[in-house]
Amino acid sequence: MQYISVKEAAVRMGISPRRVQQLCQKNQIKGVIRKGKSWLIPETIDGRKPANPDKKTFRSLPIGISDFRNAVKNYYYVDKTLLIRDFLDRKVQVSLFTRPRRFGKTLTMDMLRVFFEISEEDTSQYFTDKAIWNCGEYYQRYQGRYPVIYLSFKDTKYSTWENAIANISGLISMEFDRHRYLLDSEMCSEAEKRFFQKILYKEASEVELADSLKILSKMLASYHGVPAIIMIDEYDTPIQEGYLSGYYDQIIKFIRNLFSGGFKDNPSLIFGFLTGILRVAKESIFSGMNNLKVYSITDNLYSEYFGFTPEEVRSILSYYSAEDKYDEVCDWYDGYYFGNQSIFNPWSVINYIAEDCVSKAFWQSTGSNDIIGELISASSSEIEDNLLKLMQGESITTFVDTSVIYPEIKRNPSSVFSFLLTTGYLKIAGVYPQTDGDLIYDVSIPNREISRVYAAEVINRFPRGGIEPAAIGIQQAIYKKDFQKLQTLLEDYVIQTVSSFDSGNEGFYHGFMLGICAIFNNRYYVQSNRESGYGRFDIQLEPINKDLPGFIFELKYDHNPEADLNVLLREALRQMEKKQYDTEMRSHGIKEIIKIGIAFAGKHVKISQK
Repeated sequence: MQYISVKEAAVRMGISPRRVQQLCQKNQIKGVIRKGKSWLIPETIDGRKPANPDKKTFRSLPIGISDFRNAVKNYYYVDKTLLIRDFLDRKVQVSLFTRPRRFGKTLTMDMLRVFFEISEEDTSQYFTDKAIWNCGEYYQRYQGRYPVIYLSFKDTKYSTWENAIANISGLISMEFDRHRYLLDSEMCSEAEKRFFQKILYKEASEVELADSLKILSKMLASYHGVPAIIMIDEYDTPIQEGYLSGYYDQIIKFIRNLFSGGFKDNPSLIFGFLTGILRVAKESIFSGMNNLKVYSITDNLYSEYFGFTPEEVRSILSYYSAEDKYDEVCDWYDGYYFGNQSIFNPWSVINYIAEDCVSKAFWQSTGSNDIIGELISASSSEIEDNLLKLMQGESITTFVDTSVIYPEIKRNPSSVFSFLLTTGYLKIAGVYPQTDGDLIYDVSIPNREISRVYAAEVINRFPRGGIEPAAIGIQQAIYKKDFQKLQTLLEDYVIQTVSSFDSGNEGFYHGFMLGICAIFNNRYYVQSNRESGYGRFDIQLEPINKDLPGFIFELKYDHNPEADLNVLLREALRQMEKKQYDTEMRSHGIKEIIKIGIAFAGKHVKISQK
């Protein structure tokens, strides 16, 4: 008899590979055999008549889906429509939602657009089975009632002002084209139609482009007899690019004028919605907009509508027959707090399930982090020490400012922590009483995924004079278990980069080695000061692939440059053995674990291993 793999059987049966494995374990597929850790399925299995009589057809996971109609029709959709209820209960005229990337901002904006926008299609069909429809007629009557202007700046990432404004002109032109019917309306003046055509055919000046939201909303209100809604997704992307590429003053002036015309004292506006990662301060672009309310990650209101709540994650896992993975998902992708609500990273959760519940850092490299790199490059040694403490699992206390004026960020030492918090690298771990409006928080790394990402995208940005090339050589020496070369490379690197004034305690060398080890995060979980066995190891490299060796580092220091390093090394190796620091990795199935002692005294270094 011929056999096929679990994945091939899953395709034939129309279910997930994980579900096929469960059926094999319960003997619900006839003729299967176990070979090592894998199941082999008889080739004769018929996908049209699956052996599992309780076969369930799973909805696809919405990876990268930001179109609301598509999401609710064809994918597993987590119902966030009660945001509409909460909004209509307050009716703030202009709302800005700031959240990290990949937390569902664009899909939420499209949900609002489909709900409110006048359309030839009966769009109520997308809501009749959702939570908002059960809230009653009062909320239902807002459905499909208003004309909408919708712009997304998420891809406006250009190195010159000329290219940026050309892109924005094209986006605005496409939105005008969506409302081309206004050119045939007797409700709009000839002057308005001439203006419309200049925008449509990309013949408008920057001044005219800045008036586009105001004029288009006026024309829409005249035509439909009701004021318009203006929606801007990822409004801050071109501002950040402008700051990094040298055209900040130009983009700020343009965005200020564009938003002032559209959102400030506009009689043709009923509601405005904006999303972004950062809140750009009122003094920069929202000057005089008293109708604006900002909802950031520190606010309770709307906190459950971006990202997944614990209840939603349990429901998703149950749907895909992975209830037993909840604790692992918590360990890797939970830990955020938006206001007082515990939140999971939605991008990572759905990717985790889609890849048969294999945990890894899905959130890594999903967006630009250049601004964080620039902040770190200008940071003080105290800031660097605190950034290393965070990687070691500690929390730090810092002032947090959720609004930003880009030219001033380098003057504020705590800006880096505010950026790391608002962009998703840190979580709020504690709150202190506020004085004069200042926000003082304890912050820490939220989960295992971000611990890995943090090492690559934050620690590796330290301006340490060539740490990465040196670390690559050290990495190769460790991979090859060439400890003589490792000794030489560490000696050379310490002599070249460590100041005699810096090398004053074991904590300095711990941060020094942790910074080097950060480059390992593509194949290893880099962990620091974590309990294992009967104590806390200094640094551990746990391999993602269990066939690779694991490494434990114990560091010893003597303030006397002439100290006997061999004595320190013997103590390091004895301590690792006595306190059984390898307990955690062995419980995770790591077969080979190498213990490395490193002794420092001034600029002298020596290693030993077991």
